[in-house]
Amino acid sequence: MANIKSQIKRNRQNEKNRIRNRNLRGAARTAVNAARNAFEENEPNTKEAVLKAISTLDKASEKGVIHKNNASRRKGRLMKRLAAFIANPPVAEDPASKKKKKAAK
Repeated sequence: MANIKSQIKRNRQNEKNRIRNRNLRGAARTAVNAARNAFEENEPNTKEAVLKAISTLDKASEKGVIHKNNASRRKGRLMKRLAAFIANPPVAEDPASKKKKKAAK
């Protein structure tokens, strides 16, 4: 434990910032994971999930929680995947076709 008054104050500030940063970083990670899951599950709201993730990454970058190049790289990956997703939308399989495949084996 610090004895110096300024260091005690600095410790309080560091703890507040750590909690704020952790919340922003976690929100960004959650939004990116939600966007990735939207791609995997072929959801119709994939574009909205990607835009929400980009917004969250921008906010974290503005606050200095993550580096701006880190945010830019992650946004670029999401946008590249979204462009491919829009260009070639995956065909959803119906459950009946899965049963036929299993029966054929």
